[in-house]
Amino acid sequence: MELQDYLRILRRRWLMVVSIGLVVLAAAALYTFTATPMYQSTARMFISTTSEADAVQSSNFTAQRVASYADLVTGETRAQAVIDALDLDLGPDELAAKVTAEVKPETNNILIRVSDPEPAEAQRIAQAYAEQMQDLVDELETPPGATVAVLKASIVDPANAPENPFSPQPVRNLGLGLILGLLLGVGIAVLRELLDTTVKSLEDLSTSTETPLLGAIAYDAGTRTRPLVTDLESHAPRVEAFRVLRTNIQFVDVDQQAKVFVVTSAVPEEGKTTTAVNLALTLAQAGGRTLLVECDLRRPKATAALGVDNAVGVTTVLVGKVSLADALQKHDATGLAVLASGAVPPNPAELLQSQAMSTMLASLRADYDHVIIDAPPLLPVTDAALLASQADGAVVVVRWGKTTRDQFSSAIERLGQVGAKPLGLVLNMVPSNRKSDGYGYGYGYGYGYGYAPIAKDD
Repeated sequence: MELQDYLRILRRRWLMVVSIGLVVLAAAALYTFTATPMYQSTARMFISTTSEADAVQSSNFTAQRVASYADLVTGETRAQAVIDALDLDLGPDELAAKVTAEVKPETNNILIRVSDPEPAEAQRIAQAYAEQMQDLVDELETPPGATVAVLKASIVDPANAPENPFSPQPVRNLGLGLILGLLLGVGIAVLRELLDTTVKSLEDLSTSTETPLLGAIAYDAGTRTRPLVTDLESHAPRVEAFRVLRTNIQFVDVDQQAKVFVVTSAVPEEGKTTTAVNLALTLAQAGGRTLLVECDLRRPKATAALGVDNAVGVTTVLVGKVSLADALQKHDATGLAVLASGAVPPNPAELLQSQAMSTMLASLRADYDHVIIDAPPLLPVTDAALLASQADGAVVVVRWGKTTRDQFSSAIERLGQVGAKPLGLVLNMVPSNRKSDGYGYGYGYGYGYGYAPIAKDD
């Protein structure tokens, strides 16, 4: 991934990054302000040799011993000796956990640090450890029969009395919490982006096809209750978006007189029927002779949205029960002609690729300026691909954040297998905050720029 990819992810998922950062910061704050304050007392010891031998040998010998004695400080034997000396109500392992010993680099100094909730107790224990180490060095470094030890441990800095707790440190903890939280948020955002294969950008579409994006329809929570653009104000964002789609589709394949469009999608629940119906209504509002054909013979929904009868339609015309002219209906509000699906047949694919279907489409092409065919999804069944091969092409609806890149790619391949071509793409249900990703032009001016009619004063 390149830098611009990370920036795009941060722009897309900044809310997640900030939320995770704040959660980790809150956890750090909770720990910081509820933890028991700990005080640390430090005693400094110096290990020196009493031998008059070669200075270099003495120095090397002392350096080796210093490291060994620093290790002995934290042992349970020393802890037990301090417990006995101070009469502490602790076990050796409990006391040893409070003690650390460090050899300062390139010196013979040992720093003994003791942590305790009580500053006076930390000082008392640290001083006791230093004194115990003095006795231990004197005992271990006195050769048998001698009276003077080879090494001597001196307390050069007695244990200090701490005034302020060394733990917790609010500034450090909160700063680290915020930094780690933001890093964690960025990491999770990148991981989610890598695992998320749904279509969420123009780049996701362009990797599978060079088909142009004809429009982007913003997500509108009111679509379920008011699905038709004729139910909305003339300057509503969804209405403007479909006007943009209407304009763009009229310029598709300008070298040919494209009239018959199949509207489909990769999988169900992507909004292809609502898109087909509203596109047809918008074309009819422009004054052209427009027909909506409901060719989803398995789950017909278009006529229900328009409120027209579904008893007679495509299937009854194809089997010769009624004439095409008798099967046509009209949407009163716009003058849109509608050909319903008719009764659900047991063999939709056979009907749609029949000679009767080809004849009907040829007749419709001659009578109307635009014919919009609502077809089933491409991947579950072959109906849409068969229809697209007989029409001028397909308009593929892609649902933002639901259709995967593999599903979209497979849908485009399905069209190519039957010699059909995708004429354009419609990105549906795009969140209203995605204008910065290049979708804003499909929302209509009324959405983001306030370019709606000005109400007249009464």
